[in-house]
Amino acid sequence: MTRETARDPDPLHPLLLAFEGRAAAVGGTGKDPVNLPMIRHWCEAVGDEHPAYRGPGAVAPPTMLQAWTMGGLSGHTGRASAHDELFALLDGAGCTSVVATDCEQEYLRPLRPGDDITFDTVIESVSGRKTTKLGTGYFVTTRTDVRAAGELAGTHRFRILKYAPAARPPGPEPKPRRPRPVINRDNAGFWAGVAEHRLLVQRCGGCAALRLPWLPGCADCGSREWDTVEASGAGTVFSYVVMHHPPFPAFDPPYAVGLIELAEGVRIISNVVGVPHDEVRIGMPVRLEFLRVDEDLELPVFRAEPEPETETETEPETGPDAVPDAGTSAGADAGAEAEGER
Repeated sequence: MTRETARDPDPLHPLLLAFEGRAAAVGGTGKDPVNLPMIRHWCEAVGDEHPAYRGPGAVAPPTMLQAWTMGGLSGHTGRASAHDELFALLDGAGCTSVVATDCEQEYLRPLRPGDDITFDTVIESVSGRKTTKLGTGYFVTTRTDVRAAGELAGTHRFRILKYAPAARPPGPEPKPRRPRPVINRDNAGFWAGVAEHRLLVQRCGGCAALRLPWLPGCADCGSREWDTVEASGAGTVFSYVVMHHPPFPAFDPPYAVGLIELAEGVRIISNVVGVPHDEVRIGMPVRLEFLRVDEDLELPVFRAEPEPETETETEPETGPDAVPDAGTSAGADAGAEAEGER
């Protein structure tokens, strides 16, 4: 929730408005052309098996639009000065913190392997001063126009809040609460199942494909009809990361976040518990359980199960003092020799 503070004189805002319409990046180029390995990694990470993203005629998932413009750890060179000047002005006014709030994308043509990506970014708008629970600051919206072979392929609007952190109230710190899940009409049934200690997976009414997370329609056949099946709770760690930084309230790093492949074939992101973070392994068997986080939030997590023990054969004893085994040829010969002496 935000509150307008425009009634108070704000000498900074006219200076910020001067940045609207100025370029933040001109003639940027993607570090790699659109390519199948990145498409495959993306689809595997999000569990998207749509056939349009595979094979000789593959296209890139539309939501990868921003990925082709990202600079990676080394960043992009040649960024226009307006972006840095704007942030320096906000930093100087005490708005030293930043949080991403939302993004909007518009797709105009599909991107295909081999497309060379260029982009331009403009500072589209700077809001008036706003007060939020985090603090007081300004919303800054940038718009990136993404082109393939010079043709506009889509636009990406990215909005952040640059703010001065609110003063903390005196007294003991309240216990941090875990973030609340965003519950809407498309996923309300999933969370209703969690409240009943049931992990419900959607099943398409058209082609019977299973899907998780919940979606309003089937990505395979397009049907909007569906019902649910209850997951058995068995799964394995398909992939995982160990979170060290940045720290988040209510979380105690380091901790493991896993991409869990359920026995039913779908995947879900959740915490891996019951084992130290540095002992989590890909392929580790896990079992669903429900974690009571606070008085009104319960979450599905996955507890590591002990690895099945494998039987090891005992090496036969050797040496001059070894006793022959009657089940071996040496043991049989020794037994026969003893019988002959009798």
